Amino acid sequence: MLSFVDTVILVSALLLLTGVLTTKFSARFGMPALVLFIALGMILSRYVYYDNAEITQLVGIFALIVILFQGGMQTEFKEIRPVLGPALSLATVGVLLTTTVIGLCATYILDISLEKGLLIGAIVGSTDAAAVFSVLGGLNIKERITSTLEAESGSNDPMAVFLTVSLIEWIKAPDISIGGMILSFFMEMGLGLVVGILVGFLAVYIINRINFDSSGLYPVMALGFAILTYGAAELIHSSGLLAVYVMALVLGNTELTYRRTILAFNQGFAWMMQIAMFVLLGLLVFPNQLTSIAWQGLLLSLLLMFVARPIGVLLSLLFTKFAFREKMMIAWAGLRGAVPIVLATYPLIAGIEGGQMFFNVVFFVVLTSAIIQGTTISPLAVKLKLIEKDKPQAPSLLELFALGKANSEINHVEVQNNMPVIGQEIQNLNLPDDILFTAIIRKDRIITPKGNTILEQGDTVYVMSPKTKRRQMKSIFGLTGSGLEKS
Repeated sequence: MLSFVDTVILVSALLLLTGVLTTKFSARFGMPALVLFIALGMILSRYVYYDNAEITQLVGIFALIVILFQGGMQTEFKEIRPVLGPALSLATVGVLLTTTVIGLCATYILDISLEKGLLIGAIVGSTDAAAVFSVLGGLNIKERITSTLEAESGSNDPMAVFLTVSLIEWIKAPDISIGGMILSFFMEMGLGLVVGILVGFLAVYIINRINFDSSGLYPVMALGFAILTYGAAELIHSSGLLAVYVMALVLGNTELTYRRTILAFNQGFAWMMQIAMFVLLGLLVFPNQLTSIAWQGLLLSLLLMFVARPIGVLLSLLFTKFAFREKMMIAWAGLRGAVPIVLATYPLIAGIEGGQMFFNVVFFVVLTSAIIQGTTISPLAVKLKLIEKDKPQAPSLLELFALGKANSEINHVEVQNNMPVIGQEIQNLNLPDDILFTAIIRKDRIITPKGNTILEQGDTVYVMSPKTKRRQMKSIFGLTGSGLEKS
């Protein structure tokens, strides 16, 4: 007979393995993995009683920190800079409009007070970074649309959190100052931005200069800085989630040693946290209670997808250069996921009357949104002719672990048509003695570099060099900025 601790460990292992394996099915059907993870939790809820909203919220917030950190590090600022205005408009005005429309609808459909209806609207008002990053990552939708959606999903959580917390305070204290709440919002956003930038540059400075015996400590330190960013921001009453995303953008767009190691670690850890979070959220739902609000939840979900979100997108992007079909794609790809369900625990913890009903309605809305929208994004993009040709792989960096403390690395660079090395013999590049071309991949062949080897467009060149000469090595290929390390 297994002890309670051993049983928990065994069940956790089975859940983790099952969660990882189910991602194969979610990728095949274009469905966000969160649907399958939540389903696991709901199945378990038939055998395990769990109603601890505080633990669920704690795990959810920790998971959001990891997810936003991973997403921010993978986002190139040069890609989101042209769409930063529209993305911020969607993250603020769009969320506010969506909250208002769906809040008014919820007031009448659920027969509740206006403030409680707006609270439901605020909870489901933001798109979800985990769902958006996971679904769009496997598609080849136009870069401008993808960048807008990713920037929006990474930056609209603070608005949703602010609206949710403010409306809960309004419900508990109806005489609260509206002007004070608006001023508080701008202070929270501004301070969160500052904290994210400051901690981001501090993290880059320390990570690049510290020399650990084990390369595995670098991703742990980077994650520690992400958690520190959230804690420091919340300590001064600013937006912790915004601070984490901005801090990750700083790390992802500057020279950073062991970048690929950090990204690989956090990608796996983010998946593990998603599995844990969504399973717990599934456990918090009692399936028999969902049937009592099924038609209300489905109606609100359809209104969110076909009315509230499109209104928010169209008005937010009214003065932008996006074509109508692009706006429709942005509206349809605004997936709901972890953030709304985590926010739905706030009324439960605050003791708001009807809190469990709110949670069930939001859960139903998120689940149907993920299933319907998640599985149709790709066909819609094809229908609207918003699919791009495959983009060339960006150059990336591999740390050379075999050299231990020797400060060397191997980079692989794809030779592109604007690089000065095209058509040049290697012996004419005047390479320094400690910068060495070790291999060239040309189509399906591996070529051993020789002095008379001519570099061609599309070649992938593996270059060994000291880390101290990374900039010099990049200049040989005409590269600048942090593009070398991105993969």
